[in-house]
Amino acid sequence: MGRRIWIMAFVLACVSGLDAMAQVYVPQMPMDVPILVVKYFPVKGDRIDQSVTGDWGATLAETRQKTESQTKEVIAALQEGSRYHGYKDQDAKPSLLYKIVGTLEFLEPLPTVARTGDRVPMTDYNNIMERIGIREWVEKKGVKEVWLWGYHGGVLDLWESNMSGPFGDISNSNRDPKDLPLLDKTYTVYHYNYQRGASEAVEDHMHQIEAVLNFVDGRDRTPPDQWDKLLFWGRFVGSDRTHKIVRPGCGWAHYPPNAEQDYDWANQRYVETDIEDWKPDGSGQKQRMNCDRWGGDSLKWFVYWMQNIPGADNGLVYQDRRLSNWWIFIGDFDNAMRQGVGLTEAAGRHRQLP
Repeated sequence: MGRRIWIMAFVLACVSGLDAMAQVYVPQMPMDVPILVVKYFPVKGDRIDQSVTGDWGATLAETRQKTESQTKEVIAALQEGSRYHGYKDQDAKPSLLYKIVGTLEFLEPLPTVARTGDRVPMTDYNNIMERIGIREWVEKKGVKEVWLWGYHGGVLDLWESNMSGPFGDISNSNRDPKDLPLLDKTYTVYHYNYQRGASEAVEDHMHQIEAVLNFVDGRDRTPPDQWDKLLFWGRFVGSDRTHKIVRPGCGWAHYPPNAEQDYDWANQRYVETDIEDWKPDGSGQKQRMNCDRWGGDSLKWFVYWMQNIPGADNGLVYQDRRLSNWWIFIGDFDNAMRQGVGLTEAAGRHRQLP
């Protein structure tokens, strides 16, 4: 009798252990995204020195005001965009909550580094990160993103997004593992241009989202002629190796579902798309749509597109697996990688840890 009880207890413990292994990592919502804002204002008197920036010579006061207001606009757009189907569900809560934990300002030019064969130098991100003491901000104060306000103007090169961390550089850059300090935690640097608007700043984030989701989905390891079969790029976006829309799904930053070329946000052409009822198996209800749905406006398109990314409590299933909250890869990247989270809840658990 005692042996039988021991065996039953052992079996129950094993089952309990399997259940624990099968549990899905679900972070507390909303996920905090602490931001460090860094501004470089090369000045000449009370104005920005246009001989340095190439295309911006407003007053320092005007430039400060613009970067402050646009930072708030970007935060509002990103948080609103993380509300799954927020355009039709007023009760939808954001998955991401952006918080500024520090702001640093330098009245000097961006540091640059020459690169062989390039017409203009590259922004020296290592120099900037050393100057601001990035290790303290990331490892002790929890910063996940650095928003760098600077300039472009044809006088230097920049990366719209650039990542560093224990799981590598997954970003909209050339993914040089040495152009940012490597720390124990992942952080992403977004380089904004104060000559442009909030839409262009948010577009930096759009491309970072695409880069991360493509990475998690395995596009980097998939032959280009198979991209149309991938869950994110093929089924959600509706694209293939051409980057054009071959099946009017949800589109991507440059290509709404009805787009015919890059940056085609104001195209009046109608298509049948399932963007508002997207399901991985293609069974979602389609509706006739053109740019009127987002007012032909790039920033409104970005927010609308983000709100269709499978978010919290999305209820979607693919091949008998529930879809995870894809915002985890933006809000809690390191834990998502360590826990082996994939686009579906059962995927990606084979990933090696550092």
